[in-house]
Amino acid sequence: MAVRFGVNGWVWVSPLNTDELKTLAPRVKAMGFDILEVPLEGIGDLDYKVGAQILKDNGLGVTTCAAMGPDRDLIHEDAKIRESGLTYIRQAIEATHTLGGTNLVGPIYSAVGRVWQQTAADRAKDVDLLVQNLGLLAKAAGDSGVVLGIEPLNRFETSFINTADQVIEVIDRVNHASCKVMLDSFHMNIEEKSLGAAIRKVGKARLCHFHACENDRGAPGSGNVTWGEVGQALRDIDFAGPVVIESFTDKVKSIARAAAIWRPFERSQDALAENGLEFLKRLLAG
Repeated sequence: MAVRFGVNGWVWVSPLNTDELKTLAPRVKAMGFDILEVPLEGIGDLDYKVGAQILKDNGLGVTTCAAMGPDRDLIHEDAKIRESGLTYIRQAIEATHTLGGTNLVGPIYSAVGRVWQQTAADRAKDVDLLVQNLGLLAKAAGDSGVVLGIEPLNRFETSFINTADQVIEVIDRVNHASCKVMLDSFHMNIEEKSLGAAIRKVGKARLCHFHACENDRGAPGSGNVTWGEVGQALRDIDFAGPVVIESFTDKVKSIARAAAIWRPFERSQDALAENGLEFLKRLLAG
């Protein structure tokens, strides 16, 4: 199980622009990470060709994550907002390709923080719409050599896809090699009865990406996530995809309110990344 370890740029900065990347990439490499995950808050924040060279020069792989704001929603009742969401993800696919990455991950369905009551009929209609739109995006992703990793979020950040079962339903209906699942232990810790069972149910064929996050968004290994269970399940499915630490500074205005980022989680952001990586290597790199 040859796992590659990464860290999200949101641990330190928001937005991650070209100048910030020049500073951050060598720091991330020196810490021992294999991958830098680039958040795509604003499509124009970063010069992607220059970014690709910066990452290459520092010996770093790259993944990207989507930032689904109020005007980026694939199942909204307003067709203009749905089209805005489709346009953004198409642009994010191209950005990922230009950076030299494969995985574009996140809650690629509705805006983070949008919650609403649904009848069974309403939900079925929204799932149908999402499957249709993800089918279009998966084709575009596949044409660019990109894979979409669809992420369940906890109930406080979305009312739509919270669990492994719910995301499996969508992914299996899309049925495209470029539309898979990303799981995040922070959200799973709230929503799943068993983190290990959820990982095994998603399985190797569907799981393309894993966010290793503590229950309080601090350094992995410092809280109450059942990491032994997580590690065993990832070994059971022979997962070799990226394992990425995602946390945030309070500078992340695009999702700080939805994700409730009100305070620091460790004595420093560097400590969060370094301590988390040390723990994950002990857990998974054997």
